[in-house]
Amino acid sequence: MYIGDHLPLPTYIASPNRYDKMQFRRCGESGIRLPLISLGLWHNFGDSADFNKARIILRTAFNNGVTHFDLANNYGPPFGSAEENFGRIFKKDFKNYRNELIISTKAGWDMWNGPYGNFGSRKYLIASCDDSLQRMGLDYVDIFYHHRPDPDTPLEETMGALDHLVRQGKALYVGISQYSAEDTAKASKILKKLGTPCLIHQPRYNMFDRWVENGLLNILAKEGIGSIAFSPLEQGILTDKYLKGIPKGSRADTDISYLNSEQITPEVLNKVKKLNAIAKTRGQSLAQMAIVWLLRKPEITTVLVGVSRAEQLLNNIEALDKLTFTNQELSEIESILN
Repeated sequence: MYIGDHLPLPTYIASPNRYDKMQFRRCGESGIRLPLISLGLWHNFGDSADFNKARIILRTAFNNGVTHFDLANNYGPPFGSAEENFGRIFKKDFKNYRNELIISTKAGWDMWNGPYGNFGSRKYLIASCDDSLQRMGLDYVDIFYHHRPDPDTPLEETMGALDHLVRQGKALYVGISQYSAEDTAKASKILKKLGTPCLIHQPRYNMFDRWVENGLLNILAKEGIGSIAFSPLEQGILTDKYLKGIPKGSRADTDISYLNSEQITPEVLNKVKKLNAIAKTRGQSLAQMAIVWLLRKPEITTVLVGVSRAEQLLNNIEALDKLTFTNQELSEIESILN
């Protein structure tokens, strides 16, 4: 059970000004517009998290126009718990606002034992979507993703399963994540032929991980597919958190993280310090500048952020106050990164 679940919060009524500040961008060639900042529930929504803190983060998001909540079947820990806990929060706070929300989930990574709980088979994807809907207490998700490429399952089978979920009414749109440019083009062609175009691609993209610039962004533009960049702050490296060492309790200091202290090398820190100096001259935090640097690309529909406190989310949203760069700033950033 969530820590703090026994503590009451007042009944939630969304801010009447929730759409005053948030900016939205059209997702590819679809009719969907997504907020420039979306909220990911990868961390801090599992069973070891604080229930009220999670509710406050979600309330803060929606109160500030963040209408897109992103999940996956195995987010936690343990697997499935982020969806279960989101479902409890949704029932308490957001059920009356369902038509204003874009809720997404995914399947593709390990979820249950045996040969049918992983990768991209029709059996796994359809069963996983059913389970996700049950955990969240939803009739449908707005976006259902195949979470990663599967080298052993034909794309026709995986894309056919996504199309089937839309035709069943269990998902309104479909997406893919971490597909190469070549496989994205193939998947898009299959989905268009089936009559369920790919809405969105979710790639890992940040200043230190720029693989999408080697062909994928061009394919997304050509195919009319939107994109949502995850890990925009490189697990916290692209913030001022590690400028003076590794703080106790930070992601790099824990054993249950995708970031370890070996990744924070003197060379990396030197780049971060230089980038931080540019951010200061812009009147932004490094985290804010890193988010806006992604949004400079028209192919990026929205940036997916994960936070442990509502204050972090508000700081990320404030990045939208300054979305443009000078040519000199971009040139200086490029010289640092290269």
